[in-house]
Amino acid sequence: MNLPEPQSVTFPSLFDQIQHGTIKLPQFQRGFVWSRAQSARLLDSIIKGYPIGTFILWSTHERLRAIHNLGGLDLPDTPPGNAVKYVLDGQQRLTSLFVTLKGLKIRRNDEQEDDYSQIWLDLNAQEDEDLVLLDKKERDPSSLIQLSELFRGDFKYLASFPDAAQDRIKLYKNRIESYQFSAVQITNASIDVATEIFTRLNVGGKPLTPFEIMVAKSYDPLRSFDLAEQYNALINKLGGIEYDTIPASILLQTVSMLAVRDARRKVILRLTKDQVIDTWPKMTDGLELAIDYLRTAYCITASRLLPYPALLIPFTYFFHRHPKNPSGDRAKYLEDFFWRVALSGRYSQSVESRSLQDVERMDRMLDNERPTYDWAIDVSPQFIEQNGYFTVSRSFIKALVCLLARKKPRSFETDVPIHLDNDWLKQANSKNYHHFFPKAWLKKKGYTDRQINHIANITLVDDFLNKKVIQAKAPRDYIRQCAKENERIVRTLGTHLIGDPETWGIMSNDYDVFFRKRCQKLSKELSKLILPADVDTALVAVPATETVDEFTVEEGVDKDG
Repeated sequence: MNLPEPQSVTFPSLFDQIQHGTIKLPQFQRGFVWSRAQSARLLDSIIKGYPIGTFILWSTHERLRAIHNLGGLDLPDTPPGNAVKYVLDGQQRLTSLFVTLKGLKIRRNDEQEDDYSQIWLDLNAQEDEDLVLLDKKERDPSSLIQLSELFRGDFKYLASFPDAAQDRIKLYKNRIESYQFSAVQITNASIDVATEIFTRLNVGGKPLTPFEIMVAKSYDPLRSFDLAEQYNALINKLGGIEYDTIPASILLQTVSMLAVRDARRKVILRLTKDQVIDTWPKMTDGLELAIDYLRTAYCITASRLLPYPALLIPFTYFFHRHPKNPSGDRAKYLEDFFWRVALSGRYSQSVESRSLQDVERMDRMLDNERPTYDWAIDVSPQFIEQNGYFTVSRSFIKALVCLLARKKPRSFETDVPIHLDNDWLKQANSKNYHHFFPKAWLKKKGYTDRQINHIANITLVDDFLNKKVIQAKAPRDYIRQCAKENERIVRTLGTHLIGDPETWGIMSNDYDVFFRKRCQKLSKELSKLILPADVDTALVAVPATETVDEFTVEEGVDKDG
């Protein structure tokens, strides 16, 4: 890398480089957020000759994915053979200048539209007053000129102002056009150095993620590869099967694991453009096979049911190496692995190192050998009772929700299968979650929140049943009501891991009996899925109290029903 080069640049020069595609915003630059008021203050400083800080530009022949539409304009690509100047610092100031002097309209994410042509210069204001205004009320219209029109320099428009204003018009126009902007240009620097500089310059903001860096680094127009677009296309496709909540970070870690068998951040950032491009389709093929298996073999029909999105890393690796469904012992080993990870809180930390350890376990399964584990699993009724407080931010609870989903629950009233929706599985008060003994009813009986909000009291139902049928009725009453429409009610309850209403305390509205039997039933079903291991008795299982994943979980407050 050459030493940084201090430069002095006029706005017409900056303006020209933007319009001709030489100055670009790299993908890792976030959107334009400055308000009209901030932009007006910036122009006021320029017209008064105040310093406004330095632009940091990275000049390179490397083509990154860039935000082409600075200010909402369709700007040309950088001419072939020319270096691109990517803005590392000063994006908000540069965009403010551009959109204000262009008089553009900017539409925000919230659909609000800001009109930057509505920024005015008061020709009658004194130098110690605000020269640039947003509101022209109670001002002399003949003394106000739009900044965009001043910069455009239309002769007829400027000539329409009184003679007394002409000297001020020329003065302010000249100040804008001759203002010397401070810039530092960095040349011959790698993408890694450029992103490190960007991160250090933006210490007050949100650090760049590996995905944002790799989007820029892996962009290749000749191979028609754009990592951001590839990710969005994949997520849109997976949305059709309720698997659209997979974080970009997990997919990037999976790519790295397949490419170089390592998912650490520093390793990901060292991946070459060709490694990312060549591995992406292999990753998507393995991922789709893994998801299909999770949906069909384990009945995890929505990605929010996954105890950890990171489980997709070893599962994708497995199906990349073994692109057909496992059978026999290999299938048992894979199932045992899933539930051991899900129930243990394993991926609450150190995902990078633990995913590599688990990929090594996948290698053993691929060789039809049973892997060993160094963490304990306790699926006893007592452990479930003590650690079953219901919140979907815990992998232990998510695992038990997976267990409920695995039975393909059916509607109490109609006996049709329940559709589990990602939007309805987001938080603890979502529509698919129902307290079998309703909250309001139990509270009247004196039960505490901890007794009520327990996985043993949770069933998966549809929104209509939750709101219109069950509400806050005693379980005996709404089960009797459902039985009038559903003659298979006992079989239906079985799909929720609930036994005979007469012996399970349902018909007597006995929550204590129901609670005890449900914990026993959950324990019995889990025991069928876990292969016995010495580690489970040699070590003490620790309840999973961690947050599952910041990308996929939102904590909620339970509602009745």
